[in-house]
Amino acid sequence: MQLDLVGKCSVYNCFHLKALTRSRTILKSPARNRSRWRVPSVDQVMAEERAAAFGRRSIKTSAKLEGLKLVVSMTDLTTLEGSDTPGKIAFLCRKAMQPLDPRYQVPSCAAVCVYPNLVRIAKKFLEHSSVKVASVATAFPAGLMPAKLKLREVRGAVRDGADEIDMVINRAGFLAGEYERVFDEIAATREACRTAHLKVILETGELQTYDNVRLASEIAMRAGADFIKTSTGKISPAATMPVTLVMLEAIRDYFYETGIRIGMKPAGAIRTAKEALAYLVMVKETLGDDWLTPALFRFGASTLLNDVLMQLVKVVDANYQSADYFSLP
Repeated sequence: MQLDLVGKCSVYNCFHLKALTRSRTILKSPARNRSRWRVPSVDQVMAEERAAAFGRRSIKTSAKLEGLKLVVSMTDLTTLEGSDTPGKIAFLCRKAMQPLDPRYQVPSCAAVCVYPNLVRIAKKFLEHSSVKVASVATAFPAGLMPAKLKLREVRGAVRDGADEIDMVINRAGFLAGEYERVFDEIAATREACRTAHLKVILETGELQTYDNVRLASEIAMRAGADFIKTSTGKISPAATMPVTLVMLEAIRDYFYETGIRIGMKPAGAIRTAKEALAYLVMVKETLGDDWLTPALFRFGASTLLNDVLMQLVKVVDANYQSADYFSLP
């Protein structure tokens, strides 16, 4: 099946979320009682079968080339290691701004994602480019820190220049049924972000069931998330196609109800161009062409980019180069 992945959203550096999403007030509905959330139960068999079917689609050469470029433009190039240094951040920023030789006409990445203490360094290198600075926050990756300290971390990252904040929810609180607490923490973080965009990490690998993933997605969207995100990338499983499909369907239903577009970011365990293209097919068929833009869909990745660049070179030059010819993330 040939798929026009670009459609009407082929402007790669489209980051104007406010133009695509209506401004909204945070919905202060009570979150303590699960029965108060009208969240449908997820059919596990159908979710997994449908997600698997997307991976079997065939994308032809011209659409594949455009799709690969779109994946690059949607990538949040990420480094979240204890060994991150200013030099490593500088290198990552340069790669995000120009992932490949200009003759291949590859767009810049969407963002560089770092720890809060490195935001200022990333901003120094990216402030005159279209690449955004994203920062994890709220005691990433566990999310176990007093709320006051979490908000202080968020405000500090925004003050240092972060354009986007990737927060983690309190999974312990969620699994204990403290939905109001989870809602309130997201809403407070949304306020602390000011003009920065908020991505809410559910850490789906710890939520145990698809129903929990659906409920957590609903809470995050109603609390003010601009994006919902699968994972921190620090545990396994991270992003999977069935989990992402459940979250995409939650976004679709929320859009039908409110008219508000929420972004989606699968992160972790997406390592090949083939997998990334399958995710784009799933987005197109679940949410439509409007979501095929960096403003509403991102990949959180560190190793994915090199495989996508290798495939791009193969499509353009008809020669397959080894990974040795591509710099490390």
